[in-house]
Order: sequence, then structure tokens, then C-alpha cells
Amino acid sequence: MAKTDIEIAREAHKLPIQEIGAKLGIPSEALLPFGHDKAKVSAEFIAAQKDRPDGKLILVTAINPTPAGEGKTTTTVGLGDGLNALGKKATICLREPSLGPCFGMKGGAAGGGHAQVVPMEDINLHFTGDFHAITSAHNLLSAMIDNHIYWGNEAAIDTRRVSWRRVLDMNDRALRQIVTSLGGVANGFPREAGFDITVASEVMAILCLASDLEDLQRRLGDIIIGYRRDRSAVTCRDIKADGAMTVLLQQAMQPNLVQTLENNPAFIHGGPFANIAHGCNSVVATRTALKIADYVVTEAGFGADLGAEKFFDIKCRKAGLSPDAVVIVATIRALKHNGGVARADLGTENIAAVEKGCANLGRHIANVKKFGVPAVVAINHFVTDTDAEVAAVKDYVASHGSEAVLCTHWANGSAGALDLARRVVEIADSGQAQFAPLYRDDLGLFEKIEMVAREIYRADEVLADKKIRDQLRDWEAAGFGHLPVCMAKTQYSFSTDPNLRGAPTGHSVPIREVRLSAGAGFVVAICGEIMTMPGLPRVPAAEAIHINEAGQIDGLF
Repeated sequence: MAKTDIEIAREAHKLPIQEIGAKLGIPSEALLPFGHDKAKVSAEFIAAQKDRPDGKLILVTAINPTPAGEGKTTTTVGLGDGLNALGKKATICLREPSLGPCFGMKGGAAGGGHAQVVPMEDINLHFTGDFHAITSAHNLLSAMIDNHIYWGNEAAIDTRRVSWRRVLDMNDRALRQIVTSLGGVANGFPREAGFDITVASEVMAILCLASDLEDLQRRLGDIIIGYRRDRSAVTCRDIKADGAMTVLLQQAMQPNLVQTLENNPAFIHGGPFANIAHGCNSVVATRTALKIADYVVTEAGFGADLGAEKFFDIKCRKAGLSPDAVVIVATIRALKHNGGVARADLGTENIAAVEKGCANLGRHIANVKKFGVPAVVAINHFVTDTDAEVAAVKDYVASHGSEAVLCTHWANGSAGALDLARRVVEIADSGQAQFAPLYRDDLGLFEKIEMVAREIYRADEVLADKKIRDQLRDWEAAGFGHLPVCMAKTQYSFSTDPNLRGAPTGHSVPIREVRLSAGAGFVVAICGEIMTMPGLPRVPAAEAIHINEAGQIDGLF
């Protein structure tokens, strides 16, 4: 019987974290250890690297996710190990997993098989406490808003227009919409409120986009918490919460260093979801890695229509990053699922379904090319894949001016990713990339939304009522028109209908709500039925998670 991911992770021979840091030239005194196998990198060390040249930046993205699985994080880890096996000085940059999916349905985010980062249990659970710090900082602001109103409301906040919600790092649909301060005068002024999941918090986005502590506090201060009766904005700085929030986030701002199963360095820091936030790890971690490694492999959440678009249009735009290559991950199983095959039948050879499902992959290849970055496809191998199915994918990708490489890193670790690593090095070193974001800063906010919908989703139109269009115009008048847009949309389809697989055209993108994240520096457009506080599935993963007789965690994946 094949070993589970967690069983493979338990057998890992981990090196002391100081030895991992030494591979990147990080001295032990620049590490803040959390046990023997994980550490934070000091802000002083990071600041001292600022004048060093950057290495090559490689983005790993994927087709639209299906229940069959794609293995984006697994491929990121495998590629990082493969580059190191070729003798390259390489590291990977990942996001931290949220407890919501770990106990819900998606599982953890530490890779899989023989392409994992460890300690797997720690990474998928509390890790170094970053998410708890973000949750606490966010909810400190929530508490200070209500306290400010209670003690006289000097900032003249209109309690009907408080826009700041609370957060929790857990899927809990019961908290989406609530009423606070019930129970009488002593408890404050009752008002409608709600919770988002921590990964959707603007504080999470700010931590991931800030360059240092000074920038962090400035961005926190810029957060708009609500509006006065005259519709003027009230900020976090107005109620003097930004300093205390920065204190709570001081240690969380430092990137986390861990290792792969093959003892190669990995930075794991920040964790915004790509379907409801910008879906990239922290700028601090990526910039630090680029200064101390020759090749940096990072991933962006879900399919390229979400994670990659936001990586290019938000993270790279704001951080001045210029990626050198893109890897688009696909599996034969997921392509067959996109081609209409039921999950129970995915193990049976079906070349016609593979070819039909390749339309989804082709759309992502074409979209990535719009940003001027060359792409290679990684076919993440499953034992049920047949030679004929693999050949069909390679032929399809070749007809779209790219190349597909079969990878077996899940089963074989770095040895299964050497071909991909060689090709990525060729592309990254070739200087082919001519990166440019999809749209200009000076384009109107609604026009930016329309451009993403038209160019990336292939929609015919964006549906937004007058209230939403007026809100966007008001923000432009207030000086926020230069901001990029962050689309909150289902990850399962190019459209806003999660059941519409493949490469749909002729659909509409309805905008339900827009939110201004002034501190993070983008405008969120909430599309279709997407929720910023997910719910648990009928049978949550939590039902199978327990501690076994040996005192080990079982059921975590």
C-alpha cells in the first residue's frame, strides 16, 4: 500500500535549520529558531541584502482546479529540488496554509509524495504563529472601532457605514453576517457586522505586500474602516490603531525558513487565497530569496486566471518584480475532468476527453503569453496516465507554441523533475521574458475589471449596477483610480459558474460588491456567488483528523 504524504514526511531526515540557512549564506545569528527545523529570518539580514543583484524568478501556476487534483505546490517543490540537483543555487517561496481548508476539504499546502516541505504538520497547523498574529491585529482594529464609537466617537464614524469586518482563520458560514453589541447600553451600539476568513483580511494582504515595518505601518494606517455622514473616509490612523497593530505583526513580518524532503531551503510566508484575495506569498520573502539565490520558484494560488493574473497585475506591479519564466501545471486526470469525464472514470484511458479538456490548458497558455513571459507546461504524472494520453497533451501544447514536460516528482522527488528544471533554466536564462502587466495604472477601475473579464476570462460583458459603478467613480475621484483590481471569483471556471468547465466564451461576469483595500493598494471586485467566509463541506476533513496511539497526527493531508 502506498504511503500517505504525512507518513512520507515523518520519515524525512531533516537537517538543523542553521544548516539550511547556510546553503543560502544566512548566518545562524540572522535566524530566529522555532525549534530545530524552522526559523524566521531577521529584518537586519534582509535589509543588508538590498543592493545585491536579483536571481531569476519562476512562477508556477496551473489550469483551473478540479477534484482530480493538479499538484501546483508539489510541482513547485519538485522543481526547486530539481534545480538544486542540477547544481543550481535555488530556493522556493510558498504561502502558509490556512486552517480553513486543512479542516475543510482542500487539505494542506505543503506539497505531496516525495516533493514536500517539512515539518509538514507544523506548516499546516500553527507554524510560527503568523496567521494568529494577523488575526489578532485585524481584530484589535475591530475592537478599537467599536470602543471608539462607545467612548464618544470623536472621529464621527457613521455606525451604519462601518466597513471593517472581523476575521477568523476557520471556515464558519454562521459568522458571515451577524449583529454585534446586543444586550444593552453597556455593550455598545448594536450594528450589523460579519466575519471573513483571515486569508481574505486586508491585514493579510498588507503583510504580503509591505516591504518593511515602516511600510507596513503606513499601509495599516491607510486602511479605511468606514465613513462619516458626509461620506468622508475614516482610517485606521484616525483612531490610532496602526502602531499597536504593527507591534503585533513585527515578528510575523519576518519570512519563515524551512526545508524540503531533500534538505533544500524553502521560504513559506503569508497566505492570501487567490479566489478572494491576491493569492501570492509575501513580497519580503520573494525579494529576500531573489537576493540570496540564483533561481527562485514561487507559486500563485489556483488557476492562472486567478493566481497568475494577480501575481502579474498586483504583486509584480507593486513590488517591481519581473518574472523570467512560467510553469503551468496540469494532470491528465484534471484535463479529462475538464473534458467531461466523471471522477469515477478518470482512471480509464480517454484520449478524446483529454483533447477536449486541453482547451482549458490552451486558454491558460494564451493568457500567460499576454504578460510577455514564456511558459512551459508540467504534466504532473499519475500512475493511471497512459503514453497515448501524455502524447496527446504534448502534441496539443506544441501546437500552441509551447512545450509540455512529463514530471514524476511526486514519486521520485528531484529525479522526476530534472527535465523540467533543465527546460526552466534554459527559458529563464534566455532573456526571452518581456514582462508587462495586462493594463495601465491610469485606466479607470471599471475598465480594469472589464479588461480582466474580457482578456483573461473571455467574457462578453461585466454586469454591475449603478451603485457599484458610482462607488468606483467616487473612489477614482478620491484618488484611488490608479489602483489595480483584485477579482474575487470561483476558482473552478473561467466564468463565475463553478460548473462551467473547459474554456467557455460568451458568458457574463456579474459584480456583486466592490471593496476598497486602500492599505493593501487594490480594489476587490466580488463576482458571482463567491464568499469571503467559506463554509465547511458536508463531510469536513476534520472528522478524520486525530492523534493516533503513537501520539502522531493522522488524517492531515
